Amino acid sequence: MPELPEVETVVRGLNQYLVGHTIKSFDFDWPKTVKTPIEIIKKELVGAKVLGARRRAKLIIIDLSSGYSILIHLKMTGQVVYRSPKVNYGAGHPNDSLVSKLPDKSTRVEMKLDGDAELFFNDQRKFGWLELVPTDQEHLHKFISSLGPDSLDVSFEEFERALRKYPASQIKPKILDQKVLGGIGVIYADESMWSIKMHPQTKIGEISHERLKELHTELQRIMRFSIEKGGSSSVNYIKVDGKAGSYLTFSNVYKKAGEPCARCGTPIVRIVVGGRGTHICPQCQKL
Repeated sequence: MPELPEVETVVRGLNQYLVGHTIKSFDFDWPKTVKTPIEIIKKELVGAKVLGARRRAKLIIIDLSSGYSILIHLKMTGQVVYRSPKVNYGAGHPNDSLVSKLPDKSTRVEMKLDGDAELFFNDQRKFGWLELVPTDQEHLHKFISSLGPDSLDVSFEEFERALRKYPASQIKPKILDQKVLGGIGVIYADESMWSIKMHPQTKIGEISHERLKELHTELQRIMRFSIEKGGSSSVNYIKVDGKAGSYLTFSNVYKKAGEPCARCGTPIVRIVVGGRGTHICPQCQKL
């Protein structure tokens, strides 16, 4: 699943290419993908102009002139693909749908735009979803209202306050909990904890104010660096111009089990923390 930096990269591309287009038609082939009645879509989406794109944690939000917004969650294998006579780009799961003729067997939603352009939402495993909501009521949406503060923008004071509610919990599962902090995934959790030599199973109540501040600073630094590099390309992510992001070229621990730690030379190991695969240096990150 793409994490916050990957979705931020997608949103920046949508703002570059999609804004200003008018949506001429909307078609879909899998009812569970589209969570809004087709009558509302035809009334509020078809004929509307795209005003801009935003991100809330890992959620893509596309604002329309009708006063509604399209919510898109890519989940594991979702793609957003834009095609026009001059520009082609794709974002999401890196299979041939990003470059092949569309629609194809993975296409769930097809929107025709003015200027002979099209926007496709592809999803092989059918876990992703699209929903249309009134923009001024989006904060009431069940998914959005459940999210914790956005991890890229959250202040340290709010970051610490959110985590201190769970003193008996291990740190990594809680920063991955989207109800606690929105947008963090396993890549950036592993990388930031390696960077500050924190074991991911450390109980939050045992972490000092100063150490939590280090974690907050490092999480945001690494995510901003990843955005600069176009996100990661681990397993299932390609950025908006169809090229793989380059962040994992610079990773220190994630998916590097068996390789020497860049800091001390000890082999990186993979453990399971809170049911999630986790990469650590057993010498640098002692519990």
